[in-house]
This record gives sequence, structure tokens and C-alpha cells, in this order.
Amino acid sequence: MSEIQALVLGLIQGLTEYLPVSSSGHLEIGHALFGISGEDNLTFDVAVHVATVLSTLVVLWSEIAWLFKGFFTKTGWRVNEWNSEKQYVAKILVSMIPVFIVGMFFKDAVEELFGSGLLLVGICLLVTAALLAFSYFAKPRQKEDISYLDAFIIGIAQAIAVLPGLSRSGSTIATGLLLGDKKEKVAQFSFLMVIIPILGEAFLECVKAVKDGGFDTTIPITSLIIGFLAAFVSGCLACKAMLKIVKNGKLIWFAVYCAVVGSVAIIFS
Repeated sequence: MSEIQALVLGLIQGLTEYLPVSSSGHLEIGHALFGISGEDNLTFDVAVHVATVLSTLVVLWSEIAWLFKGFFTKTGWRVNEWNSEKQYVAKILVSMIPVFIVGMFFKDAVEELFGSGLLLVGICLLVTAALLAFSYFAKPRQKEDISYLDAFIIGIAQAIAVLPGLSRSGSTIATGLLLGDKKEKVAQFSFLMVIIPILGEAFLECVKAVKDGGFDTTIPITSLIIGFLAAFVSGCLACKAMLKIVKNGKLIWFAVYCAVVGSVAIIFS
């Protein structure tokens, strides 16, 4: 992987992680266009995903600091005695249950789907388009807070979105909107709920690499650094932009985009 390819793929990851157009799907398209294949894909993809997680920490730092401060505030043991911060963290943990199950029992099967061609990517992008369009036109009654059940259902959407081409942010935000959760709250929840799963995946990959005798990759370290920095900077910009886009209710244009790209991917698969 050249430095230019790493730069382009890093920008793609950073921009599409938060925009509801599927970062994994676009990375697969980028890999296909550049003719990149093999284990190096996974190494690079983990690196740029960690970069976008760090961009989330930067953009949403005030919210994260608020959660940490409130989480360690002494309260009663019962759930109804917890403050709002502890309840929020608990809901994030509940949302992680489905993706934890997928990661524990179906990880190998999911990884086999990556690099399998553009047909699956195209189909999943069309599903993303349909989900975004449906959430745009549906008008459920709005709720004040995300419930524990909502958090679990949104978590199921995140677990299903491990498929390449099915947007994680698009799936989770659209699911939250269909459940009646407020736009700003579901967007913030969507971005925060992915932090621990991605960092956990990166940690497991590092442990696996150490057990196997180190990182066996032909990607130059300069390419990894460039891709990481590109994903981080573009991720910061995309995260800020997406929070505003969701608040203004402009997701329908991403549905159109996903439909077009998905159709092209199927045609050229």
C-alpha cells in the first residue's frame, strides 16, 4: 500500500465513519479500486478505525468528561437511584451486548465477508438507503430519553451493521429515530456507543499479533501513520458535521447517495 493510497483510504474512513454511508463498504470499494487484498486490509482498517474513535473522543470530549464525572459520583445501588450519567453509561453497555455476541461467536464468519467482492457491498448500501429513507419519512412520537430497550435495539442495529456496506451510524441513528428518540440524542448516543467495541477490537488484534510473533504486515509504517492521521483529521470534521446534519434532518440525501453508489457497486461487481 502506497502512501497516496493510505491517504485516500484514511480520508474515506474518517469521512464515512460518521456520515451514514458505510465506512466499511467504502473501504472495500477503495481496496477493490486500488487492487489491495490480503491480511494487510485488516491491519490498516483496524488502525484507521482507532483513529476515528480518537476523533470521537476529541469532538465529544465535554460529553465524555460529564459522563465520567457523574459515573463516579456516589449514588445508591438500585437502578432507580442512579444519576443520569450512570444510567447513560449503563445504556451504552446494554447497547454493546449484541455486538459482543457477534464478536465472540461470529467474528471469523464476518471477516470472511470482507474482500468477497462488491456485490454484497452494493446490496447492503441499498439496504442502508432504504433504512435512511424510511426513518426520514416516518414520524413516530418523540420521547425525552433513550430507554434501556431502545439502547438494546439500537445495539442490534449496530451488530447487524458489521456487514460491509451497511452503515453503522446510519443504521443506529435511523433505528433510534424510528423508535422515537430525539435526533440530537440518538446521534450522540450512536457515536459514543461505538468507542468501546472498536477499541476492544483493536486490543484483541494487538494481542493476537503478539501471540503470533508480531505484526506481520507489508504495509510501510509511513503509510499506516499517514492513513491514521488522515482518518483522525477527517473524522473530527465529519463527526461535527454529522451532529448538525442529523439535527437538521437532512439524512434523505445520504439515502439517495447510498442508492446510487450501491447500484454502481452491483453493476460492476
